[in-house]
Amino acid sequence: MQALPNQQTVDYPSFKLVIVGDGGTGKTTFVKRHLTGEFEKKYEPTIGVEVHPLDFFTNCGKIRFYCWDTAGQEKFGGLRDGYYIHGQCAIIMFDVTARLTYKNVPTWHRDLCRVCENIPIVLCGNKVDVKNRQVKAKQVTFHRKKNLQYYEISAKSNYNFEKPFLYLARKLAGDPNLHFVESPALAPPEVQIDLAAQAQHEQELAQAANQPLPDDDDDAFE
Repeated sequence: MQALPNQQTVDYPSFKLVIVGDGGTGKTTFVKRHLTGEFEKKYEPTIGVEVHPLDFFTNCGKIRFYCWDTAGQEKFGGLRDGYYIHGQCAIIMFDVTARLTYKNVPTWHRDLCRVCENIPIVLCGNKVDVKNRQVKAKQVTFHRKKNLQYYEISAKSNYNFEKPFLYLARKLAGDPNLHFVESPALAPPEVQIDLAAQAQHEQELAQAANQPLPDDDDDAFE
């Protein structure tokens, strides 16, 4: 499957990865950490999208994600179906410092699933390097309701950068033991993350995962 009409196909597995979420959540920053993808990006003006080919090296060989980044189009209320069509996997991103961006996650999820049925999806809470989180780890429950994978990330510090890609690669390959054998070339961190504080958040997340889902867990964000 070609990613774009004018883009060469590669002779190793490649997948269309759509990245959605409110504007300003850090989707573009996240994709542009991967330097080779930034170098090789193509712009598709008809859909208003930048496509970044991100390569990863696994124990089963090379894999490419054509990452579709929306060039700010989500400001106009939703995205056109042309953005989602033929999507084989997805990342939904919100910003842990802005409650509204988490509240809008179900809408992005619904739009995505309307066009792309049964594809692997990762939910990412970005900007965990920022001190005053508005969305606490234990308040993030949407992924449990919809059976998605959730990762806390910090694009600017490269924290957990590879995790969403590794999860999606394993799902697409149908191999839970697939792993990356080489790190991608990433831009140097712009910020440092407080690893001790983040470990605490991850622990809260793990504890929350063992609790029954409250019926009214979304009310805090209404």
